Amino acid sequence: MSIRTLFVTVVAALAMSLAVASTAAAAPTFSPAGSADVRPGSMTFTDGAQCTSNFVFFDATNKLYIGQAAHCSGTDGSTATNGCEAGSLPLGTKVQIEGASQPGTLVYNSWLTMQQKNETDANACDYNDFALIEIDPADYDEVNPTIPFFGGPTGLVSSTSAGETVYSYGNSSLRLGLDPLKPKEGKSLGQKGGGWSHDVYTVTPGIPGDSGSAFINAGGKAFGTLSTVALAPLPASNGVGDLSRELAYMESNTALDVTLAEGTEPYTGGRLP
Repeated sequence: MSIRTLFVTVVAALAMSLAVASTAAAAPTFSPAGSADVRPGSMTFTDGAQCTSNFVFFDATNKLYIGQAAHCSGTDGSTATNGCEAGSLPLGTKVQIEGASQPGTLVYNSWLTMQQKNETDANACDYNDFALIEIDPADYDEVNPTIPFFGGPTGLVSSTSAGETVYSYGNSSLRLGLDPLKPKEGKSLGQKGGGWSHDVYTVTPGIPGDSGSAFINAGGKAFGTLSTVALAPLPASNGVGDLSRELAYMESNTALDVTLAEGTEPYTGGRLP
């Protein structure tokens, strides 16, 4: 190969790489955290069932989404936790989002997808508990991805180890709107279910209405979403679905491809107010 041919080849390859890079999704511009009303921790209401949203996401076209637990749209009651068997409201269901002027739309539910795909992985059936709500464009100017009190998230991580410090933000109406009760600190008890779930203890524990809420590690990285309140064998502990696996399952089995939006405000290092 001549020097001229090599030069042309390198230039062509560089141009191609730049073209690919230019099509990569860039984070949209969000409203200031201090004035945005739609954010992690906003309550969601699905056919009357109240949950707490977890994280904000965006796609390559800058559509905005907010996450909740799949069981928030369940139809078989609070004891139905096997997503491969439990009933759920359909995609397209309207979801009220605290702070939004228009309802969002349920565009993904892991339970519905696992049933459609005839999922046989028992761990996925038990612990894959994630849903995605598309935010109405009329409310984009009310959206900020920063977790209240803590700041962040600073990225995504796929594991926690026993004894690791974790943080969460729950917004159940049972907390009577008392801000000091919403941020929580605790410890991971380690993972189970082939990595699909994390057991955690927090003060205060997650309660009904906190379902779906965000969990971050000591570095501010997102790792999970609140799924269950345990009565046994670890009373008052919570089961937290592994967000990295939940997102990977969604992207492998649907046309949805989203990116976790990082907080616009600095992570506080877990310091509670």
